[in-house]
Amino acid sequence: MPPLDPATLATPLTADRVVAALRAAGCVFAEDEARLILAAARTPDRLADLVARRVAGHPLELVVGWAEFAGLRIAVEPGVFVPRRRTEFLVEQALAHAPGASVVVDLCCGSGALGAALAAALGAVELHAADIDPAAVRCARRNVPATGHVHTGDLFEALPAQVRGRVDILAANVPYVPTGEVGLLPAEARDHEPLVALDGGTDGLDVLRRVAAEAPRWLAPGGCLLVETSERQSDAALDAFTRAGLTAHLATDDARGATVVLGVTAAAAPGR
Repeated sequence: MPPLDPATLATPLTADRVVAALRAAGCVFAEDEARLILAAARTPDRLADLVARRVAGHPLELVVGWAEFAGLRIAVEPGVFVPRRRTEFLVEQALAHAPGASVVVDLCCGSGALGAALAAALGAVELHAADIDPAAVRCARRNVPATGHVHTGDLFEALPAQVRGRVDILAANVPYVPTGEVGLLPAEARDHEPLVALDGGTDGLDVLRRVAAEAPRWLAPGGCLLVETSERQSDAALDAFTRAGLTAHLATDDARGATVVLGVTAAAAPGR
């Protein structure tokens, strides 16, 4: 997007001028974005700053400070991965498989959107969210319920030992972009979101394999692991789940372009 013309900032920005500036910068939904930016700006100077940031190519969600996800307003901030609407499909799949879940883990939690959405739908659950990035952890603490727990650390190392073997839903929105393709991402992601939340290694599945391999030790009998991936990575992702001893299948939503791998542990024997 081109920089904002300094002359635009010389006089107060009206709604029409905000729309015009956004449209000139290539924002397809300029009117909708303008409404959100105007609502987020409390002063003329703040409005000019927000418009300038959006025109410069900052993601709209980071400009206004929140993203809509599963009917919730999720706080986001610079340096934190913005939750995608397609990932709502992962939440739906988790709830369909384990509607009575009592222990939920949101791994690679970023803003904590998955954990917040699952807790909102399930009610009183024991929720643990974890991320290796301190900025993400700080943001997640703004979004998960006050009864939830947010931890800093590398995957399962961040979780308390007492959770092991008790998790009903393990949702992991792992990075899955192959290293060589990160540079091909839209600038909004490539330039404004943390590399650790995007780069999944040579074939994009390094973190997914680590999560799948260790998940059975943390899942309760009949518990499920859900991970988002791409359609072209789905066969390799399914293989990683199967090798870990999980009963795995693929779920897709063409309308949202969403692909989710779901793996389930064996249920406890009757009477146990």
